[in-house]
Amino acid sequence: MALSREDREKFLAEPLVAALAVDAGEDGRAPLTVPIWYQYEPGGDIWVMTARDSRKAKAIEAAGRFTLMVDRIEPTVRYVSVEGPVVESVPATREQLVDISARYLDPAKVDAYVDFAWKEHGEQMVIRMRPQRWISSDLGEA
Repeated sequence: MALSREDREKFLAEPLVAALAVDAGEDGRAPLTVPIWYQYEPGGDIWVMTARDSRKAKAIEAAGRFTLMVDRIEPTVRYVSVEGPVVESVPATREQLVDISARYLDPAKVDAYVDFAWKEHGEQMVIRMRPQRWISSDLGEA
């Protein structure tokens, strides 16, 4: 059964790891699909953070859009897939790294992770996507 707009947005706002898919424009290859942390608040844009020179950043820049899909299997099998255009791509701030890390990590581990990632992961960028097309379902208990 398809989810209501409110339910799909609420589900997408949960701290789930997404699968990001984007056409990398490489002949003979399927779209690039990788796990990624993301940030979302109902009614807003979605943002992801990635290395400026990563394959996914280059593919997103070339395609101008991407898809995120999140799912779970308990207490019911549920998924939301959302696709849309890139509306902004800017250098990431340390505050954004703290924000997205706090969404996924134990609070006691955030500062150490941010210190490490800010120094070791290279220049990062934030890419914002405006949700345009949604696919969602709750398939009930597995």
